[in-house]
Amino acid sequence: MKISKLISEPRQPDLAFWLTGHAVAMLLVAVATIIGQLVAIRWGTAPVVLLYIPPVLLVASYWGLWPSLAGAVAATLAYNFYFTVPLHTLRIQSPVDVATVVILFIVALVTSRLAGQLREQAQLAAAHAARNAAIAGFARRLLSCSNQRSISEVVVNELAQLFGCNAVLLTDNDQPAVLASTLGDIQLAPSDLAAATITLLHGEPAGRGVGRLDPVDWQFRPIRSADAVLAAVGLARADGALPAIGTQLELLESLLDQAALAMERAKLEQDAREVVKLRERDTIRSSLLASIGEDFKPSLNAIGAAARALKRAGEGDRSIIASVATEAAKLDRYVDNLLDVSPNSGEGPIQLGNVVIDLYRRAVLKNGEEIHLTPKEYAVFAELAKHAGRVLTHAHLLRAVWGPAQEDQIEYLRVAIRALRQKLETTPSLPELIVNEPAVGYRLAV
Repeated sequence: MKISKLISEPRQPDLAFWLTGHAVAMLLVAVATIIGQLVAIRWGTAPVVLLYIPPVLLVASYWGLWPSLAGAVAATLAYNFYFTVPLHTLRIQSPVDVATVVILFIVALVTSRLAGQLREQAQLAAAHAARNAAIAGFARRLLSCSNQRSISEVVVNELAQLFGCNAVLLTDNDQPAVLASTLGDIQLAPSDLAAATITLLHGEPAGRGVGRLDPVDWQFRPIRSADAVLAAVGLARADGALPAIGTQLELLESLLDQAALAMERAKLEQDAREVVKLRERDTIRSSLLASIGEDFKPSLNAIGAAARALKRAGEGDRSIIASVATEAAKLDRYVDNLLDVSPNSGEGPIQLGNVVIDLYRRAVLKNGEEIHLTPKEYAVFAELAKHAGRVLTHAHLLRAVWGPAQEDQIEYLRVAIRALRQKLETTPSLPELIVNEPAVGYRLAV
């Protein structure tokens, strides 16, 4: 049985069921009367009145209040007709018989009412259980979906099965587009597309039976998050009746809320995957830029130094040497620009006690005042700052600042370090910022 039949009232009164209940009530009263005739011969009419209570209870339990009330009236009349004096009439002579008939009617009336209420409560409990089972099963199926399309297919198939109708799901990127449907490749009529557009734009139900664009085939309801309409679900029955009425609407809204949660979850997972991809791309980019800074730039410095040395020595074609020096300088500026736009270039200034170095602005401050450094001094200090806390060898610093050709000129490095300590250290003879690692290199204390 479909969940929709368990959670709502019938779409139209079931006359056959109603007539069956009345017929069974009359039949059971007749059976109780026959048994009562047999009982009265042996034990009198006193116990007969109890035989009419079980039929009333039985009818109330299976067919509801009105058939049981009819059974109560029939039981009272049958007892009066067959078991009170004068017999076979509806007149009563004895006051005791009058009291018995009245009590029988009241007891039958009350018991029928109580049994009918119990039946209604049982039906209501079954409806709630069916509704909870439907929501739980729906949510469980959505958990297995990883993207919007698979979620859409589950939504339309489950709604079609639960409500006994056709279902379609539309999204609105540029215009309403069918994402999933139980009818395959469906083309909605212009009036149905207009109703879907209203739902997608305003987040309100539209279409058949909801007052807006009523003369259409589909009823559309929104799937929405807290601040946006994610999609629209359309429902339509083959017989033209409304797809959901009464308490069915509560179930439908609960299922659409579950669909909205699943779509938001899929979107967040997709965004997380995109963030991971971007992070991996930035990591690769940073590695490439670092490789350029550490490997390519020293080579450029070496080319520039060699060109200047040739120029000073007066050897070779001066125009070629000047061209080489110029191109090396251009490439050096190009590498610097690449390093400036690297993901790490936007980081804030590095605080080292009372000294601050801003790699982005290429500025060094001590106690809030800018300190002038020569290009070589700044290059050495910046290289140490990029790897703050790590020991950089003499060869690494010489190669990064002066180029591979000067990798053995440790004296160049010592002169630059001595100048940096004079300008940046509080007590240059007892350095606390630029720490020497004997026979290895230097480290910037963090």
